[in-house]
Amino acid sequence: MSTPTTIGISQIGQIAINVHDLERAIAFYRDILALPFLFNAPGLAFFQCGEVRLLLSQPEKPEFDHPGSIVYYKVPDIQRAYLMLRTHSVNFIDEPHLIAKLPDHDLWMVFFHDPEGNTLALMSEVRPE
Repeated sequence: MSTPTTIGISQIGQIAINVHDLERAIAFYRDILALPFLFNAPGLAFFQCGEVRLLLSQPEKPEFDHPGSIVYYKVPDIQRAYLMLRTHSVNFIDEPHLIAKLPDHDLWMVFFHDPEGNTLALMSEVRPE
């Protein structure tokens, strides 16, 4: 029997995002970002985002109490998404901007904060018409 050369990672299964006010964070991810709410447990809430599950969790230990990694949410129309989120007073860091012109699409991004201070981003692959 041969030994595998990799451990077989094929996709992201879940991303944890630190929060301090769980109810406020649930409202933001469910009501503003409109991610499907799955379930919650004490100090935890789970959402579905495509094939990736998001876990909102209160830090269990001081060493886990820090802003999370940047999660990039892919959207079909970044300008429309930006305008919609602005109507909810989302705290944007910048405006949608071109990151790169690639052979088959332009990559656009915009960065914002959730109510817990975590940096998030929208990204859009804009294809020529």
